[in-house]
Amino acid sequence: MYQQNASAPSGRRETVRRTKRNRIYCLGLCALLILMLFMPVFSWIRAVNTEELYGVMNLKASVVKKLTADHSVLTFLSFVETSKQGVLGFWAFLLLIVSAAAIVFCLLTFAVYLRGSGRQAEKGMLRTFSVFQKGMCFSFLAAAGTVGLILYANAHYGMTGFLPGFAPCAVLALSAAGYAVSKRLEKEERILYREHGFLRELRKNWVLFLFLVPCFVFFLINNYLPMTGIYFAFTQFNFRDHLFASPFVGFKNFEFLVRSEILHLTQNTILYNIVFIVVGNVLQIFFAILISHVTNRYLRKTSQTMIFMPYFVSYVILRVLVFNMFEYEVGLVNSFVTSLGMERIDFYNTPHYWPWLITFFYLWKNIGYGMVVYLATITGISTEFYEAAQIDGANIYQQIRYITIPLLKPTFIILLLYALGGIMKGQFELFYQLIGNNGMLFNATDIFDTYVYRITTTQPLSMGLGTAAGLFQSLFGFVLIMVTNMCIKFKNPEYALF
Repeated sequence: MYQQNASAPSGRRETVRRTKRNRIYCLGLCALLILMLFMPVFSWIRAVNTEELYGVMNLKASVVKKLTADHSVLTFLSFVETSKQGVLGFWAFLLLIVSAAAIVFCLLTFAVYLRGSGRQAEKGMLRTFSVFQKGMCFSFLAAAGTVGLILYANAHYGMTGFLPGFAPCAVLALSAAGYAVSKRLEKEERILYREHGFLRELRKNWVLFLFLVPCFVFFLINNYLPMTGIYFAFTQFNFRDHLFASPFVGFKNFEFLVRSEILHLTQNTILYNIVFIVVGNVLQIFFAILISHVTNRYLRKTSQTMIFMPYFVSYVILRVLVFNMFEYEVGLVNSFVTSLGMERIDFYNTPHYWPWLITFFYLWKNIGYGMVVYLATITGISTEFYEAAQIDGANIYQQIRYITIPLLKPTFIILLLYALGGIMKGQFELFYQLIGNNGMLFNATDIFDTYVYRITTTQPLSMGLGTAAGLFQSLFGFVLIMVTNMCIKFKNPEYALF
């Protein structure tokens, strides 16, 4: 018993000593990170034999004057754009993305180390080492990718036109050394905190990981490989040169969108989606609560079916219905108005009616679908809560306010986060079918999706513009959902998605 008690303080002292030592090592790794952060601005690629190289590229003297011999990761794409060498653009673009990922993970390492969260304190420096190693891997890939790009460029032009600068060689050595040191320190931390790594987990549960392979293959083929198409947004695509050799134009496609009333399109898209999300969810919750309190079984099923049925009406049929209702000459509404001795209403030439009409028909079509989710949540609420509330004297309205609505909160937040991710992607079918190409209504009804459709169908080979608009929408939604999730995590961590 005495030996056991004596060994406990010794173990704690050993833990403290190792933790302090590892933190000192971690400070050295942080100094390495600071150096790595400045590496992208140094010379990564040097142009040599420039006269012969520029001759092979068929560059004009005016273009040659704008080019420099030394290029960093950040400036090599500018060289590609100025020299019109699209064949190097895609690989240089990938190199820039990998370098940006390395910088992000380096900054995250600082954040994780300085934050000192409870999770990190429980497991020492394991989280810091994990993020640091990812940064080193991306840095190594960036340096190795630079060498690969140089080899590819020299092979393409049939001459030694490019050589690696000092930075990629230094990054290769420093990232490999930093990864090796962090792995050694991480191993000690894992022994100290009795944590095992991924390889041991893989050996232990290899059958379970084997079942995940089809899932990974599916997402790789259908979700990650198509992301290569993002490069369309930075090129002036033509079929002769194909995607990987089309001229790299940088942000010119985005500049076109900025000049094309992007703020007005963004405002319309966001405002419509905010109304759809807020009013839609409120009405879905309202109808779900109403139906859940219908005691007659057949009436409940009939009501639920009647509310859900409009979801199956196609937008083409909806267009026919709306046109027959609001057409100027023989529309149902104008026929009724004229029968009362009033003037006809020119709906299709009056923009201010359509925000209300579009919102109404969207809600009419989609309330039933969203209501099912909330109704399933209400059905899953234990009846014991309501029975206890009835014993305490709570009426039906108090039960809804203090039991039903609070328990619907997690479902609402999850659906809200999913909806915010696509807030820049409007209901294209709804807007296009109801409005079509009626230019009189564009000011009040034009959204990003309809605008992109028009420019991609009216302008030849405008794939870059369409991809640029889609990329802007995706990035906007990504940032919004990350910020919203962060706010929810700060307020109620159990409701956050991640």
